[in-house]
Amino acid sequence: VQLQASGGGLVQAGGSLRLSCAASGRAFRNYHMGWFRQAAGKEREFVAAVTLSSESTNYADSVKGRFTISRDNAKNTVYLQMNSLKPEDTAVYYCGARYVGGTSYNYWGQGTQVTVSS
Repeated sequence: VQLQASGGGLVQAGGSLRLSCAASGRAFRNYHMGWFRQAAGKEREFVAAVTLSSESTNYADSVKGRFTISRDNAKNTVYLQMNSLKPEDTAVYYCGARYVGGTSYNYWGQGTQVTVSS
């Protein structure tokens, strides 16, 4: 599956952004989807995940209550709605795909930069 992330940009603290990740290739509905981020000088970290048909979602503690992950299997797209953004949310955000029977994310988008100014 090929992934294309978009929607990043520069926003002031307290603002909102919505990231999108469009998938092409193999059946999107067979992949759990996740968002990760990597700040400058830091390792990539988990942000949020959603299961095949949105049965459940999971969030990092740092974004709970502020970010919402969702997916539209008809559009082969996963979203990350980010509200109440903080400067510490500044990072390159990546979408990832994990096949239904897999244990790790094996497919990645190219990343989209999110910068939150104070």
